[in-house]
Amino acid sequence: MDQYSISLDAMFQALADPTRRAVLGRLGRGAASVGDLAAPFDMALPSFMKHVRMLETAGLIRTRKQGRVRYCEIDEARLAAVSSWLDEQRAIWESRTDRLERFVAGQHKEQER
Repeated sequence: MDQYSISLDAMFQALADPTRRAVLGRLGRGAASVGDLAAPFDMALPSFMKHVRMLETAGLIRTRKQGRVRYCEIDEARLAAVSSWLDEQRAIWESRTDRLERFVAGQHKEQER
């Protein structure tokens, strides 16, 4: 398996969790502290930090420490890789459904004869 596939696997695994998707949704509005990101969730900070670490390990976010506060922001280039892969898959499936539609239309025309 190539590095691109491994990287996508980690990103999709990170995106599989609703808490992590909510964090990314919030970060879509701009950088935020871990405390601010954790506030809406009913979990202890160490548990929330596991989500942050997974997003960071997958490369979907970057963190930086400023004084005693850790800030997170989205890594837009890495999200673009996910988007690119999804676009490729969409094109493949649209092509397949277009062929299926032509086949069904051809079958329908043959039955009308």
